[in-house]
Amino acid sequence: MSKHLYFLGIGGTLMGSLAQLAKQLGFEVSGSDAGIYPPMSDQLAQAGITAFDGFDPSQLDPAPDEIIVGNAGLPRGNEAVEYILERNLNYTSGAEWLGREVLRDRWVLAVAGTHGKTTTASMLSWILEQAGLNPGYLIGGAPNNFGQSARLGTAPFFVVEADEYDTSYFDRRSKFVHYRPRTLIVNNLEYDHADIFPDIKAIQQQFHLLLRTIPSGGLILAPSEDDHVNEVLHQGCWAPVARVGGKVVRKPVQLDTGEHWCVAQTSRDDTFEILLNDESKGTVSWSLTGAHNRSNALNAIAAARHAGVPVAVSIAALNQFVGVKRRMEVIFEDPHTVIYDDFAHHPTAIRSTLQGLRDAASADEIIAIIEPRTHTMSLGTLQSDLATCCAAADRVIWFRGDNITWDLYQLAQDCVIDARVEDDIERLIDSLLAMPALNGDRRRHLVIMSNGAFGGIYKNIVRQFEARA
Repeated sequence: MSKHLYFLGIGGTLMGSLAQLAKQLGFEVSGSDAGIYPPMSDQLAQAGITAFDGFDPSQLDPAPDEIIVGNAGLPRGNEAVEYILERNLNYTSGAEWLGREVLRDRWVLAVAGTHGKTTTASMLSWILEQAGLNPGYLIGGAPNNFGQSARLGTAPFFVVEADEYDTSYFDRRSKFVHYRPRTLIVNNLEYDHADIFPDIKAIQQQFHLLLRTIPSGGLILAPSEDDHVNEVLHQGCWAPVARVGGKVVRKPVQLDTGEHWCVAQTSRDDTFEILLNDESKGTVSWSLTGAHNRSNALNAIAAARHAGVPVAVSIAALNQFVGVKRRMEVIFEDPHTVIYDDFAHHPTAIRSTLQGLRDAASADEIIAIIEPRTHTMSLGTLQSDLATCCAAADRVIWFRGDNITWDLYQLAQDCVIDARVEDDIERLIDSLLAMPALNGDRRRHLVIMSNGAFGGIYKNIVRQFEARA
């Protein structure tokens, strides 16, 4: 009889993906969460995994062989957590279970950084797949080139999205310290997660711990011009470093390899040339937009090369890459209006995403509809950046959810573009439907930005716009 694993917090992107890996390993798997919504709910159902709503301790009787405890909404005082501790049940964290059961004997390619982890990890997994390597992967999203967010694979290679958020209520280190990668991508580094990190130095300390786990025969891919990343590298670095993006390496370290990946200047947003030490390696032509995605592509190509994949193979794979769900995913389109579902949840991500759309649709109207839902956003930690991050749009609508503890109306006044605040989904959709059509061939782009369910706006707005058409 197979061991029974119970995932407490199974609706999260990490925990739901871990549950799928456990199922593939042959374990009996079930779990629970306070709220489970697509795409994770669909993936769990497809995998045949039972997921209960809520944290009723009766679900843990009889006791599972091991309980994997998530970190989202599961502090001391949670009824299931208290039940586990009181009865001395066998438990561990999701990140520790992943490192122990899945990653221990693999060549781990980890993607870390404040922005772009999901997309870069999806690109890298797809490249390895197209190279015939059948990699394992665990991605904090739903890559459109694959049917699931996690799989074991059969090759030595395993791609993992390496999150800096803390591991659990009983392990305050970042999740990624459990992963022990051989190839590490650090996309970028900014202040985020204000609920657990007091400042950027606290985040840098965790990245320093991550660098301590990279073997000397491994490779670190780091941005050329990111001072926060360079400060971490200068705290101590024991593996070779290749540089990505930018024009120069502002603060080289002793172990810099001299390899520098960058993109040649291009007049088209969907086509760009890959350069390694100023030598052309080929041209990517795809459907994605924005400088941030070009940077993600560079990192994925360089990491795949470390695993033995020729650059030409990587470029051919990216020419077929179709993105990730909830990353500028088109959920409705007619001749006049395009509606996107986007996961951007930090001022920098909002800025780069909207600028990428503006570069591709320079004459069209862009309206950003943003729910500042993350702990960092809901606490108002980055208010000054929020006032300017939407500059590439024509106007912005800020949605005031119940978790907002600061003055969103003041933010609307301070915004550099036309801005207003809404707190009712139906009224918000009605106002969008009532907007007059644009003149000529101009289209209206509605970019809905949230890292959560946004009150069910997605299905509702599509249904109403389809009814109007």
